[in-house]
Amino acid sequence: MRTWRLLMIGFGTVGRGTAERLLAAADALRGEGCDPMIRAVVDPVAGSVGHPQGLDAARLVAMAERGEPLDRYPDGEDPGSACDAIASDDVDVVLEMTPTDLRTAEPALTHVRTALLAGRHVITSNKGPVALAADEVASWSRAGGARLLCEATVMAGTPVLNLARAGLVGAGIRGIRGVLNGTCNFILSSMQEGREFDEALATAQRLGYAEADPRGDVDGWDAAAKVAILANLLLDAGLRFDEVAREGIGGLDAAAVRAAAARGRRWRLLGRIEREGAGWRASVGPVELAAEDPLARVGGVDNALVFDTEALGEVTIAGPGAGRAATGHAMVADLLALHRAEAREW
Repeated sequence: MRTWRLLMIGFGTVGRGTAERLLAAADALRGEGCDPMIRAVVDPVAGSVGHPQGLDAARLVAMAERGEPLDRYPDGEDPGSACDAIASDDVDVVLEMTPTDLRTAEPALTHVRTALLAGRHVITSNKGPVALAADEVASWSRAGGARLLCEATVMAGTPVLNLARAGLVGAGIRGIRGVLNGTCNFILSSMQEGREFDEALATAQRLGYAEADPRGDVDGWDAAAKVAILANLLLDAGLRFDEVAREGIGGLDAAAVRAAAARGRRWRLLGRIEREGAGWRASVGPVELAAEDPLARVGGVDNALVFDTEALGEVTIAGPGAGRAATGHAMVADLLALHRAEAREW
């Protein structure tokens, strides 16, 4: 049995979802010889706490849900700052779950750099470091001899990165296109049913699908980050985030959405990666699709990707692209993937 000592940086929606999935998957993980132990949690809002014998995931979630600071955890110790906790000798894996900043990638970028260079493996749901600094992240990983896994950054718990890196090896990926932002997909689906843009957006915000400031979603920034991650991790495209052409859905008229629906067609915000000479071109923008297109059939907050391959033709994967349980599942799935990879080397 291998014990993995975990440092959780961030204990908001994703952090709590991860803790819950660690509990739910405990038997399956131990069946694989994987024994996760939450060594410490660092969060500026929820509070920070550590314990040398590990923290109880259920108790952490219960405290956070009722607004009780985690530093009141019985017999807990102060782990210090995130970077202090990363430097601790009794941490094996850093779960980086802070909110994404697509301008600077901070503070996640500092956490990732500190962890990898110290030889700590990183599992992250934060798109910033991989979208904005993929080359640097790879160099830190090599320098520290540690792995970075990021399944949760694209389509949450739907395993697109693991699928492509394992099941599509040798299939010859010629292009990728997909619906990658659940907020935009919900808004477009609502407009298709007769709502105006502002009404659909307000509903998405009320249901928790959209932030109070929705520009990261509706202006295409979130989808562009996911496209950059797919291009660089799966196709080694070497694309910078600012090279992804981007257009959001704010300029899409509700009448145009309804007119398309009347013709049996659907508007979707698509991320696309296509061949351009010897390299790749990436973009995000609204596209009108035929109703039989698999991406036209994706409604609500679900996401989907279509891989165009030489060996298999089109391969489609669809599923939840956001949510507490789905993203927490992706974090735990990456932990198991790390465990299996390390076990093969023992």
